[in-house]
Amino acid sequence: MTARVALVGNPNSGKTALFNALTGSRQKVANYAGVTVERKEGTIVTPGGRTLAVLDLPGTYSLRARSPDEEVTRDAVLGRLAGEDSPDVLVCVADATNLRLVLRLILELKAVGRPMVLALNMYDIAQRQGLRIDVDGLAGELGCPIVTTVATRRRGIDELLSKVDELAARSRFAPAGGWTPPDAAQVRLAHREAQRLLKTYVKPPERPDTLTGRVDAVLLHPVLGLAILFALLFTMFQAVFTWAGPAQDLIEASFTALGELARAALPAGLFRSFLIDGAISGVGSVLVFLPQILVLFLFILLLEDFGYMARAAFLMDRIMGGAGLHGRAFIPLLSSFACAIPGIMSARVIDNKRDRLTTILVAPLMTCSARIPVYALIISAFIPERAVWGMFNLQGLVMFGLYAAGILSALAVSLVIRKVFWRGAVDPFLMELPAYKIPDPANVARNLLQRVMIFVTRAGRIIFPLMIAVWLLCTFPGPPPGAAGPAIDYSFAGMLGHALQPLLAPIGFNWQMTVALIPGFAAREVAVAALGTVYAVADPGADGATLASLLSRQWSFAAGLAFLAWYIFAPQCASTIAVVRRETNSWRWPIVMLAYMTALAYLAAFIVYQTAHALGG
Repeated sequence: MTARVALVGNPNSGKTALFNALTGSRQKVANYAGVTVERKEGTIVTPGGRTLAVLDLPGTYSLRARSPDEEVTRDAVLGRLAGEDSPDVLVCVADATNLRLVLRLILELKAVGRPMVLALNMYDIAQRQGLRIDVDGLAGELGCPIVTTVATRRRGIDELLSKVDELAARSRFAPAGGWTPPDAAQVRLAHREAQRLLKTYVKPPERPDTLTGRVDAVLLHPVLGLAILFALLFTMFQAVFTWAGPAQDLIEASFTALGELARAALPAGLFRSFLIDGAISGVGSVLVFLPQILVLFLFILLLEDFGYMARAAFLMDRIMGGAGLHGRAFIPLLSSFACAIPGIMSARVIDNKRDRLTTILVAPLMTCSARIPVYALIISAFIPERAVWGMFNLQGLVMFGLYAAGILSALAVSLVIRKVFWRGAVDPFLMELPAYKIPDPANVARNLLQRVMIFVTRAGRIIFPLMIAVWLLCTFPGPPPGAAGPAIDYSFAGMLGHALQPLLAPIGFNWQMTVALIPGFAAREVAVAALGTVYAVADPGADGATLASLLSRQWSFAAGLAFLAWYIFAPQCASTIAVVRRETNSWRWPIVMLAYMTALAYLAAFIVYQTAHALGG
């Protein structure tokens, strides 16, 4: 029989690391029924032979649930989620170096009546800091077993599984449906009890390790800390171009060779055109940017595991607060560098509804990984690869500028939203700073592999079918007998592009660029694949020529810059709009977001094109 185990804990307690250590690759990710909160579940077999279904719940500080994420955790613990069984055992995951807040959560979980194990995670760091925790005494007082763990090193995992197995084997109990939120007096009482437990069973070190304090004195300095943060971001964007170059060249050469092989092996005709111009040129033009996306994710994962992300949020709080954003918005906005969808969904950690909505509306302005293929293509086509001041890559500088433009525009729009839609002071930002720790290579590699699979799956599930559609539009119905000019001009795509092009002529877009915007609405990176297909069909004689070289010959410099400006703002992602609709439970805000971002995209592209064109670009 399978027992259900729920992992509960504060944010930054190492709960997900423990979940990964327990379940390894035996995980599945979905959403809870009726809500968009991510649901991670994995399976494992205990030493006693019992199968456990382990559920990784969103981080929470209390069962009183002030945000949507915390509501899901509360309802999962209490067995109130639709279609979800009640957990048989709770595992409360605590950061052993910081027990002050988690003790209140433990007392609330104890009142629920579920069998519970307390996992004191990061116990090696607590020992290194000299903290003295009376584990046996605290276990006796709480009435639940305590296991010390180091999730990133898989220490204590077997003992934890053994304790869970023992609790799961006990007699069944009725679902706890009578729990009610505590009133103010009960909250104060629980706080005093948590303080008593902390004072009784946790002794600070006699000779505290001041290394963390010395590091934080530098990294959290209001001036030096911000300079270090921006230097890290600058280095990250430089690395996106310099580190990924060799792998990109290899992928590009592989797809070129594959196309040449197909061209030599197949007779001229529709099938060869479909395979080379549609599938290989379309999908290959997107997959070539996978190394750059991996470099970006590598930096984010390392900084997250190291414990720096919470410090970055602390540093940005004053800047973001001045723009009307809550400090907690930093993590959702940073997540949006990967994809706006998880960024928007992670805005649920913000308690205030207006602050949460503001974050949702500006999150798509952050430069997501889907924009990287577009940026990288246009930059490589129009920005020369040369050193600036003898040490900086010019292409990397431009990429950094595009990311900075997205960040600054998000701050500006949030300020306007705060002034126009609602006014009032921003709530103070309170958070716990996790201890510094060395990233676990296996955990980083696993997460990188997940990003690779997501990107490749996206290429197969979304980009490939769209490229078939684009190829069909670019190929049929074909030119009439005796027609002059390229055959693609007589295709459905050519007719559609020429019909819409006058609307985009003031921003310098030709009909091929116009055609690329249409499938790009499904996913931003599809615009690159669409351009690859359009130009492959339009210019079949350009054998071996890269898409970047084709664009550099056929677009003006001003048009290339305008295309970049458009993609800083344009919400070219139907999935993002759908998620905003689900998160806000209204079509009003997705429409507002679509309207203001499209208007900004057109205005920015117009200004950039007209200025560059006037200067002779």
